[in-house]
Amino acid sequence: MTSIPSPARAAAATAAVLLLHFGLAAPSAATGPTGTAHEARQGHGAPLVIGHRGSAGYRPEHTAASYELAARMGADYLEPDLVSTKDGVLVSRHENEIGQSTDVADHPAFADRKTTKTVDGWEMTGWFTEDFTLAELKTLRAKEARPELRPANAVHDGRYPIMTFQEVVDLSRTLSRRLGRTIGVYPETKHSAYFASLGLPLEPALVRTLDANGLNRPNAKVFVQSFEVDNLRRLDAQLRVPLVQLVWSADQVTPERLREIAGYADAVGAEQTMVIPWREDGTLGGPTALVRQAHRLGLAVHVYTFAAENEFLPAAYRSSANPADHGRLADELTAYFAAGVDGVFSDHVDVAVAARRAHGHR
Repeated sequence: MTSIPSPARAAAATAAVLLLHFGLAAPSAATGPTGTAHEARQGHGAPLVIGHRGSAGYRPEHTAASYELAARMGADYLEPDLVSTKDGVLVSRHENEIGQSTDVADHPAFADRKTTKTVDGWEMTGWFTEDFTLAELKTLRAKEARPELRPANAVHDGRYPIMTFQEVVDLSRTLSRRLGRTIGVYPETKHSAYFASLGLPLEPALVRTLDANGLNRPNAKVFVQSFEVDNLRRLDAQLRVPLVQLVWSADQVTPERLREIAGYADAVGAEQTMVIPWREDGTLGGPTALVRQAHRLGLAVHVYTFAAENEFLPAAYRSSANPADHGRLADELTAYFAAGVDGVFSDHVDVAVAARRAHGHR
């Protein structure tokens, strides 16, 4: 899941406040949840807990250790972000730039691969997955991307290789057998148009992987998410699993836009202040109209991203001035469950599962 930059997050919060006061106009023809949309809502009232990059609050993100811990803590789904290698293999990394999340800088053989690129309008300097074959990436090891915030995670640096999407699927099946319940996968295609422009489109490989594993079917425990629109529209004709349109600003969930989304997707993945805005004093406001309006169109609402560190919490839920200390994430999550959301992405899966249970869901 893409993190929202601070200025954009502030803008999203401001827009959400407007939604809170004025609401969303009722659609002209509301439809109830049917088919895959109903499946996306999970039907029984228990919101999903999605392991954000695994359980990234406790292990370096997108590693086997992070995914396994998320499953053992009770996650319903594991979330791999997907980017492409030079030879067209889907691998699980939050971004195609891997300087922060791997030890690539420690490999002299790859020093000349460091470069500056513009990806989706953002200029970045580092090492990029599309410049490496899978065999080359497999020589690297993951490390904690934010050691200043999660120093305990850094003790795991150097232990785990980069995983392919197929390996994540295989791990989900192994964990399902061990734990006696089905652990789903919730992949996100990252920088879809960018990779297509390089001749490395993500979607064909995604579809092939789901097909090859018998997961391209309505009752498979799979969601596919993206911030982009065109790729989801194309995937709607190729996949039988629920699609999730990721959004981060109020202008992306107007009544007209929600109706458009309902035409090709089954859920909205919303930045958290779009559902409950933060007041200026650091407390949570009242819920916006987003959940109600999405549900009237048969769309589920999955909210990102919940983490226990003070850095990510509204001021009223922080435990201290130290951004790395853990605050009252469970209390924050309780407010979102009460607002009727259908799922949450969490870096701290154990907290999310406990908060869900405390709210009356098993």
